[in-house]
Amino acid sequence: MTPEARRDGVEPSEPDTQPIRIDRRAGARRPGRGWVVAAAAAVVAVVTALGLAACGGSDEGGPGAGSAVAPASSEFWVDPSSSAARQVEQWRSEGRTEDATALEKIARQPVAIWPTGETAGVEGEVAGVVSQARAAGRTPVLAAYNIPNRDCGQYSSGGAENEDAYREWLGAFARGMGGNRAVVVLEPDALPQTLTNCEGEGEQEGREELLAEAVRTLSGAGGEVYIDAGNPGFVTNIGELADGLRKSGIDQAAGFALNVSNFISTEEVRAYGDRVSDQLGGARYVIDTSRNGRGAYNGPEQPTWCNPPGRALGTPPTRDTGSPRVAAYLWVKEPGDSDGDCRGAPAAGEFWPQYALDLARNTPGA
Repeated sequence: MTPEARRDGVEPSEPDTQPIRIDRRAGARRPGRGWVVAAAAAVVAVVTALGLAACGGSDEGGPGAGSAVAPASSEFWVDPSSSAARQVEQWRSEGRTEDATALEKIARQPVAIWPTGETAGVEGEVAGVVSQARAAGRTPVLAAYNIPNRDCGQYSSGGAENEDAYREWLGAFARGMGGNRAVVVLEPDALPQTLTNCEGEGEQEGREELLAEAVRTLSGAGGEVYIDAGNPGFVTNIGELADGLRKSGIDQAAGFALNVSNFISTEEVRAYGDRVSDQLGGARYVIDTSRNGRGAYNGPEQPTWCNPPGRALGTPPTRDTGSPRVAAYLWVKEPGDSDGDCRGAPAAGEFWPQYALDLARNTPGA
């Protein structure tokens, strides 16, 4: 299994509208420079206009399984200007009412923000997100994704130039948080790649120590930090993963994160997560359920990790997981963001409206 296969997951139909560009490869969910913080009243108005009810997941492993509709989390912040929300607005203006209504199942849910990898822009972007979330009385979810040699030179390659540059970026990220509470998923794939000796440019040596620094920096700024630990198909040696998490500062973090940008069912991920937790004295973890409503893709088309067909949305973000070890179900990857330029898809990180629509339609209640 290739390194990139361990995170994402194959093939939708051709897009019928121009994709909204969000370059995850640059570590961005939206441009960081000059991003203006909306007034609190405007934020509340937009979120209210979208509504607060959205579909539940069809994944058999969590709350809401089999249900068609579930409310958005009362805790986590919903971005009123997300790619899905803007696509809904565009389709409504074009008279595509049914498609817009289906896509609201994504637009109404809280999804993690992936701030820019530019040190000059990240403080303002994070501060903007935190400010809007605070005004709405919600908790933002952020993904810190800028470690050197990020993604081992694969589809989401990039990251800070070196360790010192990364520390500067982390400092700016932390200043943007300003002591306000935020859930932070720390460096998707970084530790699992290190443990599996992925083939990429640059060395992986020293990553665990750097992750431990990041945990201290972001926890000290108000972060509820979860170190990414991959998924059941990534690191199969549980003891090795647990040791890596210890070296990466799990004792100072809120826990670890699993299934980020992947499709593995909640039931399977929880079984794996509990085994890891056992090795760590009962450490808690979060699960990305954004696209795992039908579990992993097992069809003939390859690669299986890249925008797989027939997938569905999973359990909406919530703290009500039914397990004391599972701190939350989160949507870390925005449903509809491309996994890579496979089978006619846009580049990794670009929003693909048709794929997002397919995910929504494949979920009960579309």
